[in-house]
Amino acid sequence: MPEICRFFGIVVAMYYEDHTPPHFHARYAGHRARFALGPVRLLSGSLSPRVMGLIMEWAVMHEIEILEDWELARRGKSLKPIQPLE
Repeated sequence: MPEICRFFGIVVAMYYEDHTPPHFHARYAGHRARFALGPVRLLSGSLSPRVMGLIMEWAVMHEIEILEDWELARRGKSLKPIQPLE
């Protein structure tokens, strides 16, 4: 699964040719979650409230870029890294 961003120990990735709705995967400290786009929301999994907040903040800031990577992944093309939270 290609990684598109990493910040504060959180890894954000997407699968190539994944199913709809547009979404990304996040993992942190052995936990995993899947987040949909448009609007950003939790689809499945669980993370601590602090990590959830960081991911939601990042995703809202970069939603257009994440959607661009989603389209690249659907076509099997290389994904572009996205700026992490600082």
